[in-house]
Amino acid sequence: MTLQQLAYFVAVADVRSFTRAADAVGVAQPTLSRQLRALEDDLGAALIDRGGRDGPVLTPAGEAVLPLARRMLADMESARVAVADIVGLRSGRVRVGATPSLCIGVLADVLRVFHEKYPDIGLELVESGSQPLVRSLVRGEIDVAMVIVPAGGVDPALHATPLLRERLSVASPSSGRSPAPRGSMGVRELARRPLIVPRQGYDVRESTLQAFADAGVTPHLAVQGGEMDAVLRLVEAGTGMAVVPDLVFAGRPRLRRTVLTPPLYRTVALARRADLTPTLAVRAFRDTLLTFLSDLAAAGGFPGDVQVLRRPDNGSEPH
Repeated sequence: MTLQQLAYFVAVADVRSFTRAADAVGVAQPTLSRQLRALEDDLGAALIDRGGRDGPVLTPAGEAVLPLARRMLADMESARVAVADIVGLRSGRVRVGATPSLCIGVLADVLRVFHEKYPDIGLELVESGSQPLVRSLVRGEIDVAMVIVPAGGVDPALHATPLLRERLSVASPSSGRSPAPRGSMGVRELARRPLIVPRQGYDVRESTLQAFADAGVTPHLAVQGGEMDAVLRLVEAGTGMAVVPDLVFAGRPRLRRTVLTPPLYRTVALARRADLTPTLAVRAFRDTLLTFLSDLAAAGGFPGDVQVLRRPDNGSEPH
């Protein structure tokens, strides 16, 4: 078995076509097919059913091998990056994931600071919900991600550093009348207002709908779906109100923040695969992030109710 054979196998699994897979990895189709046969002979089982009506499909053995192959290829890439790190932080790459609200709230500035400090380190950004990001971390597709900690804790395959505890508040257009003259409103009162919720996969959507369910009321959903940017624009336009993380209020004067009672909070953590030693570049990104959050908190730069949970001086983790 070779890593090259595993790469060919993963390519076929991804595109479900021998021709497109060969193009993707840059070899002739007969070469790819021959190497896959050799891999199957070595393992003693067929990995791909070549007689499918809609193209090649994975056999049960192939389904079992696929996540292991992805991990082995990711580990190979991590080894390459680690060797590049030997020359110091003059090279390398950090693949960062974050939820859309965190990209809006803090990550854009953190990436700017990191790039200014380490201009030769490549940065790749993946924006998605927490659950897809966790899956990408486990598969080795990204190095580190800012995710929302679920009630049951993070995946045991990951190492998570708690970063922030932030409140979820009600966003309404600042141009209109205040929805709550006293500065706060309950879930039952919010249920009588048109509500905008993001697409499925957003933890804030699930938290919002669960709050209504716990209160025994049904929300008046004006618009469902869309990314966080779209939700905020709809609120600014006066389409409805939305429950959003406090971080997104920064730099948005067209939004009014109203405290929701009882309060809803969420914890943000920086996660990475527990079985991989972080590279120098990943550790530099982590240190940059912690320092940025600490400095922002000291300067009173967080909007609403946001608490920093980990400081640079006590945030060390095993290397």
